[in-house]
Amino acid sequence: MSRTRRVAVVTGGNRGIGLEICRQLARLDHHVVLTARDADRANEEARSLDASYPGAVSALALDVVDGPSVEAAFQHVRNQYGRIDMLVNNAGVAVDGPEHRPSSPDFARIRRTLETNLLGAWRCCAEVVPSMRAQGYGRIVNLSSTMASLELTRSPASPAYRISKTGLNMLTRTLAAELEGTGVLVNAASPGYTRTDMSPNGERAVELGADTPVWLATLPDSGPTGQFFLDRQALVW
Repeated sequence: MSRTRRVAVVTGGNRGIGLEICRQLARLDHHVVLTARDADRANEEARSLDASYPGAVSALALDVVDGPSVEAAFQHVRNQYGRIDMLVNNAGVAVDGPEHRPSSPDFARIRRTLETNLLGAWRCCAEVVPSMRAQGYGRIVNLSSTMASLELTRSPASPAYRISKTGLNMLTRTLAAELEGTGVLVNAASPGYTRTDMSPNGERAVELGADTPVWLATLPDSGPTGQFFLDRQALVW
């Protein structure tokens, strides 16, 4: 790997929006560490991307709900590459569905959703912040959703997913406030209703869904922090 390449870690990078984020970052000549729970899937997709962008993509097993897995994965990246410049928290689940209501909570699904979408991303942020702060540079992008917006929400459906992503938005705001002036920018991105395995009826192409997260991962030093974006435009919280 060229020492001039920035190093990006993408969680849930083996399919859908995560895989397209990896592809677009590799195309921009960054080194991408494509992570997924399934090491075989991660390796398969990384090999495929690396065929198009030689030396730009590597694979790593990482389960965001498993603390030791997160610690080991990020330590491996630091040992292997000496730096982590970008973190894209893309790994997520949507398991409560349109029939789930806040007045009739399924706490098993709620716990699974919060553990992955909020606490998993939080674990990853905690792993990268010390080295990003020390090097005076970092970009953290949290994949959120318009369904997380307090201003836009008028539906009772999918409360676990909505609440997990609203919590992720608050993590974005508080972490950005803590890191203001350090060279580390922290933002949230909605990919929109993108057509993936998770959302087969989505209206947007995966290339468009990945565009805003990639833009935020590659912001100049003068770029925004602590904000929420869709199609590179600020969203209401």
